[in-house]
Amino acid sequence: MREPVKKSLRDSRLFLVARWMLLIAIIAITGVLYMRLFEARGALYIGSLYALACSLPLIAFESGLLMPRLLERLRRLATPAYLLSSLVLYLLLSGSGFALAGTLMKTAGLVDASWQDVLVIRLNAFLYTLVLFFFGITILRVRQLLGRRVFRSLLTGRYRHPIKEERVFLFLDVVGSSAYARQFGDLKAQAFLGAVFAALAQHVRRHHGEIDDYVGDCAIVTWEMKEGVEEARCVRCLYDMLDEIDRDRDWWLEKYGLVPQLSAALHGGSVVTAEIGVFHHKITYFGDVVNTTSRIESLCKTLKQPHLVSSDLLQRLALPPDVMADPQGEHMVKGRDEPVGVLALRRMTAGATGADLPRAS
Repeated sequence: MREPVKKSLRDSRLFLVARWMLLIAIIAITGVLYMRLFEARGALYIGSLYALACSLPLIAFESGLLMPRLLERLRRLATPAYLLSSLVLYLLLSGSGFALAGTLMKTAGLVDASWQDVLVIRLNAFLYTLVLFFFGITILRVRQLLGRRVFRSLLTGRYRHPIKEERVFLFLDVVGSSAYARQFGDLKAQAFLGAVFAALAQHVRRHHGEIDDYVGDCAIVTWEMKEGVEEARCVRCLYDMLDEIDRDRDWWLEKYGLVPQLSAALHGGSVVTAEIGVFHHKITYFGDVVNTTSRIESLCKTLKQPHLVSSDLLQRLALPPDVMADPQGEHMVKGRDEPVGVLALRRMTAGATGADLPRAS
């Protein structure tokens, strides 16, 4: 593995560790607050330990780290059944964490209380944990619904006034979705698209990108220019998506009768970014970069090339060693006065060397 890639992975891991440390610190502080509010006696750290023991199992469950299959089943229930089942499960998880923490602290001589007091979670402690947990989950849900940038913009006001910046855009189109809908019906087609986009989302996040929008069977992914071109994240993201689909092809065939195929276009440049909306906020972009990316994606079918990149963007990044770019000429696209140069991206075949394949001019 090349050193820059190792550095990128280390940075991602450090960021994840920092997030967890911050979360643990916040939970510990809520435990101290509980001791101040409801306990007249007792060391403050006891509240922190109990808070961590009660909250972390709930966070692990909601994150899919603990019993992911059960979480998936619960989310398929009707809303009343989901809420009731979740409440019972949260009580069991919090109660188990509380009992485990109490057992360890009493065994270690850190608390001087009866076994009943250290093993059985009190109602006020459970309700306190539940309120704080639902408050945190609500914030996370709003953040997911609006998107990270919109949520951050609401807090900081960064895009409240239009600003000029450079961004990379990746347009992903699920090939053949209309034919799939005609064959299997709109409901199954929508379930198919939902599964495809869900499979792609984790790679977007891992490569520091953001899904800006879904338009029918197309997903629009964007990066700030520096993030997108560094280590060719925008290109690596695309091929990680394709690799996952290929690895799970048997599952796709069994579940939906079709392995997804993606056409993709990459382009970047200067845009004006602004937050718009009153009751529903959205980050939008002004300039021809987004439209040009869309037009390049439509060239995939014309040129019979599934993955295209503009020459403008390619000049600003270094492709991964196993990805080549074959020139496809310059093309006039609607909304642009000058032709845009495009190149077809493709993976190097097994056993091939760089000298065997044409390179971008």
